[in-house]
Order: sequence, then structure tokens, then C-alpha cells
Amino acid sequence: MLRRVVTELPGGGEVREGQLEMARRVADAIRDRRHLVIRAGTGTGKTLGYLIPAILSGERVVVATATKALQDQLAAKDLPFLQRHLGRPFEFAVLKGRSNYVCAQRLAEVWGSSPAGSPADQQQLAMDGLAERADRDELATIAKWAATSLVGDRAELEREPSEATWMAVSTTSRDCPGARRCPRGDECFAERARDIAAEADVVVVNLHLYGLGLATGGGMIPEHDVVVIDEAHVLDDVISASCGMEIGPGRFSHLGRLLRGILADAGTTVTDVDGAGSVLGDVLLPHRGRRLTAPLPDEVATALAAVRERIVRAQAALANLPEDAPGDAAARALRARQATSVLIDDLDVAANPSTSQVVWVEGPERSPVLRVAPLDVATLLQTLLWDQRPAVLTSATIAAGMGAQVGLPPESQVAIDVGSPFDYEHNAVIYCAAHLPKPTAPAWADAALDEIATLIEAAGGRTLALFTSYRALGRAVEVLGERLPFPLLAQGDLPKARLIERFAAEPETCLFATMSFWQGIDVPGPSLSLVTIDRLPFPRPDEPLLQARRELAGPNAFVTIDVPRAATLLAQGVGRLIRNSTDRGAVAVLDPRLATARYGPKIVAALPKMRRTRNQADIVAFLRSLRSA
Repeated sequence: MLRRVVTELPGGGEVREGQLEMARRVADAIRDRRHLVIRAGTGTGKTLGYLIPAILSGERVVVATATKALQDQLAAKDLPFLQRHLGRPFEFAVLKGRSNYVCAQRLAEVWGSSPAGSPADQQQLAMDGLAERADRDELATIAKWAATSLVGDRAELEREPSEATWMAVSTTSRDCPGARRCPRGDECFAERARDIAAEADVVVVNLHLYGLGLATGGGMIPEHDVVVIDEAHVLDDVISASCGMEIGPGRFSHLGRLLRGILADAGTTVTDVDGAGSVLGDVLLPHRGRRLTAPLPDEVATALAAVRERIVRAQAALANLPEDAPGDAAARALRARQATSVLIDDLDVAANPSTSQVVWVEGPERSPVLRVAPLDVATLLQTLLWDQRPAVLTSATIAAGMGAQVGLPPESQVAIDVGSPFDYEHNAVIYCAAHLPKPTAPAWADAALDEIATLIEAAGGRTLALFTSYRALGRAVEVLGERLPFPLLAQGDLPKARLIERFAAEPETCLFATMSFWQGIDVPGPSLSLVTIDRLPFPRPDEPLLQARRELAGPNAFVTIDVPRAATLLAQGVGRLIRNSTDRGAVAVLDPRLATARYGPKIVAALPKMRRTRNQADIVAFLRSLRSA
């Protein structure tokens, strides 16, 4: 079946052995009700490799993706293609978080019940704290679109509205009271999307939403028999974030705007709520970047109690509002009650964390945030997911031991690597500058920059230089910007998409960037012939959540936590090099520990099977040969 379907791809597709092996393994795992961890290298065609056997199984399947780009690809390209060519009818749906859909009630409140708006618009906008910053032209466009849209998904809009405008016409799970209690619940786009998803054979969701569904009892996600987790290398981080929560100034300012106008005559001022964010932020600031253990520091506990009291007063004032208020006032009060109730619950969790939770402070200096996350994601996943249904976990970069890391029972899982169809052995070289001092040595920084300069000159530019810190990036740009004879673009010079566009379009240009460019960058062709990586991307030792998990893991923490994370991220960076079957190039790692440390082989095992060298002359000769090819 896979062979026949692939031949229908535009231009005539070619079946790859890794893709065939993947499809067989996925079919077997679903049939045998086992979990499958499968590494499918770049170019394997893993999307069709799991979609076809999943659909043919006849089971109801949820595909959870970590990025919006892959979610959109599945919905706009892969699944419609299979509907036309698979030969088996099926229905699919895309399900997103509530804030992605326009809210019929909010739109009516800020614009009126018709696309043309109503005479009371200006007065209503002035009363509505969330709508007062909205753009009128954008509101008009959204109202006209919503009047005919069947989906109400923000992605349908031809032009992205400002965040302020979209906030004025949407809700979140924190403030939506639910369709049954909403005056326009029968027009709710989010509920309509869930109803459609409940009838579909394949449902595509964001991994964050899937995690939130697990944490809240599964009501957000329709019943399903099988889950496929694509880009599974970020599973533990995403689940940790979605099953946790955060409290920062933004929560209070959002609630304050939601309350504006509602509490004007109710005995509580919005200033009380707005100011709560500053009260908590001032106390959190000295703890930024630190983990907080129970019992919380006195000043933090006192601040949490004080801001909770303010929110409780707002809640009491809301309770005194009449249920039958005229117009849309009742609906607005209902949302405000929901938001205050959720915030109070979160404040209680933060003030009294359990032993299974980690509490820490992060975020920018002007807006510190208190975060709470589960300590042990593996146990949580085993209870909520692995014990419930078979799962297929796949990614181009999966480090050894990934199944154990996320709690998959060893006896119920199969782990395989189907490789990549790209000829890494002949087309790519990975070089470790083993002669350099260790990154902890004072001489390493200058020596690494000299090495980068030598390699870029050999490559004739055409380099993506990846750094593990902004500080290292800044110094490299400062030192090498004038030294190199090639154009140099740096992260921050332009928006990310524009930087990549210029880098791809202008041969000999170099692009210097940090961690956000380690994945999701696709630049095939000779514009990218060299990837340099300054040091192994180990997580910071003082990162609060990982610090707590290391304590839980005990003496093996470095091997079980730090090494797999570094291996996965390094593989993501290395993966920027070969993007199609004709690409040729080299990766240079300027951290000698890859070649000399005991854990080096574990990290190398996560990388594509490239030729390896420690000899600078070899890599220089190879790069020069690419220029004359």
C-alpha cells in the first residue's frame, strides 16, 4: 500500500527502505498493543510512514505534534493527499487550544452581533478593558470573516491580527465558562471543533494541548485508541510545561482588563487587581533563576497571601452582581468569575506545593514569573498515557534511553532506528577539534574563534555558526565580523524568517545564531556547507527544574538526564546540514569533550552516521573541495 501511495506524490515519489520498515513496525505495534520508539532520520518520510499504517489499522488515532508547522503540514498537505490516494475513506480533524478560535460571545460584545457592527461600538470598546487597545480595522475584518467561517480558526485569516486585537475577540481555558453557561454557546467555534474531532478517524493536535488534556482528565481530547507523538524528543519538556502552571504580572493585568467596567460600581477597583502583579513581581525578582523549596521564603508566602486576598475581594464583588444583568454584562461577569476562580486555585497550589512539584522563578527582570511543574514526568505519563493506549514516539533525533526517560515500561516497548536515505557517509563529515583546550579553560574562547575563522575561510563562507549562549554569539560577531571576508548575519539583525531567507539566497553569507536556530531551520543547497557548534549543549547545572530532577535521579543523574539532553540537542544542530539527497557538507564541533570524554560515544550515537575526523587538515581539504565541485 505504501509503495502505491508514494508513487502518487507530486513528481513521482520514491519508496525508501527506512520508510517501509517504519510502516511495518508501526502496524505491528498498533496490532500488538505495544509502544514503539522510532528514530527516523531526515528524509525518511516519517509522516507517511506512520500515517498510512495508523489509518489502515482502523483505530481512532490522535497525532500530537510539537510545532505548528508540522500540524499545518499534516492538515493542509499530508492528510488531504491520503484522502485522495489511500483508497480507504477516512475523516480527519485539527484541534487546537481554545485561544486559537474566535469567541462568538466576545466578538458580539466588542463589535456587535453583525459584521457591520452596532451604534454602541465606541462606548462598548471604551468599557471593555481587553478591547480598548484593539485595532478597529482588524476587528472589522475579523467580524466579516467570522460571519462566514465554518471553523473560526485564527490560522484562516489572510493577515495575522495584532495580539491586542485577537485577545479582544478570543478566550482562554482560564476564563471561558464553557458552552453550556455561555449565551452564545451554540455558536462556539471551539466547541464545534471538538464535536468535529469527536467524529474523526484521525485528529491532529498540538502536543501542549494533548498534555493539558492528560492533566485535566482527557476531556479536551476526543476518545482515541492510539496516539502518535511526532517530534517526540521534546515530549518531557512539553508535558512538564502543560501539566504545570505559572503566575506572573500578565495574569493579573489580563484579569484587570477583564474586570474593567464590570466592577466599576461593585465596591472593588481594578487597580487592586492590576497592582497585585507588581506586589508579587517585586518579591519574586530577587529569586529570579532560583528554585524555591517548601516552606516558601516568608516574603514570597506573604506576597502570595496578599495578592490572593485581593483576588478574593474581586471574586466576592463579582458574586454580588445580578445574574440577570442586561446585555452582555452577565456573560462578561461569568468569564471574570471563571478567571478569578482559576487564579485563586493556582495561587493556592503555588503557596502549598506538594513534594511531587518543583517551584522556581524565571522570566525577564521586568516581569518575573513563578512556575510550578511536576517533578517526575515519567510517572505521570505512565499513569495517564502509557497504561491507557499504545503510543508511537518518533523523531529524527532520539537519544538512547529515551523510553526510560519518559517512563515507558521496558517490557511493553520496542525501540528502533530506521536510519536516513541520505548518504551521510559519503556526503558529510563531522569534525571534532580535539586539539583545543576544554571549554572551561581560559584559552578556549579565543582558540575556538580562530578555529571557526579557519573553517569558514575554507568553506568560502556558507556557514551556520551555532552558539550555546548569547554572550558567546556576541563575542564571535564582534571578533569575526571584521576579520572574515564574507557577509555575516547575526541573530537579532532581522526577524528569524528574513534572516534564513537571506542566508539561503545569498551564497557565501554566514549566519551566527543561538539555541533557537538549532532546530527547524531548513536550508538545502550550497548556501549551507558548514555547521559549526561551539560547545556541547549541556543544560545549565543551576536550571531549577533539572536541578530537582538530578537530585531525584541520584548518582546517575548526569548520565540519565544531562547526557541524553545534550545528545538530542546536538543532533538537532547537526541536522541543519544535510537537508536533501544532493547536499554535501561538514559539521565542526569545537568542544574536545566529544572526542575525549567517557560520555562522548553516547552523544555520538545520537548523530547521523557521518565520516569522523579529528584532523583539521582533513576538514579544511574537504570544505575546499566543496567550493570547486
